[in-house]
Amino acid sequence: MTVKGIDVSSYQSSTFSTAGLDFVFVKATEGTSYINPRMTAQAARARGAGLVVGFYHFLRPGSMKAQAAYFVEECASIEGDPLFADWEDDEVSCAQKDSFLAEVKRLRGATHRVGLYCGQYYWLNRDTTSNAGDALWIADYVTAGKPRIKAAWKFHQYTDSPVDTNLGRFDNRTALRDWADVG
Repeated sequence: MTVKGIDVSSYQSSTFSTAGLDFVFVKATEGTSYINPRMTAQAARARGAGLVVGFYHFLRPGSMKAQAAYFVEECASIEGDPLFADWEDDEVSCAQKDSFLAEVKRLRGATHRVGLYCGQYYWLNRDTTSNAGDALWIADYVTAGKPRIKAAWKFHQYTDSPVDTNLGRFDNRTALRDWADVG
């Protein structure tokens, strides 16, 4: 059984459809200077529909400690919202990705799950530690729920049409919420 969700950024409206969804992951920040201007409204839309809400930070080259602090300070999260590193920039190393995850975990790990989003190529060819924190969210545009990796994953982004669409490996929304609620 799986739960369904989407992820959104400033490219999507704040009035997206929540029909049939169990979760929404919202882009919060990028580097140390960008905040998604629609983040708060997008999160409110999902919360208003009773969905599980999570947030992600797009990693850029530079201080991972500074980016982690920026993310947790600027993110519109509340206790129990999963937090993810979005690792897609070729100039961000595996060690830097791990450093970011560790710092976010140090800053918010008692009240939030901290995980990694990356594409199948990064996971198989750039990652050298298999460190995804509390959850691997893998992007691989193949059959839903069948990403081409051997590692245990929690979320699978399987298409970007018409929006980034994901499955979570949970029996139902309650199980997802129970997993997310570490506090």
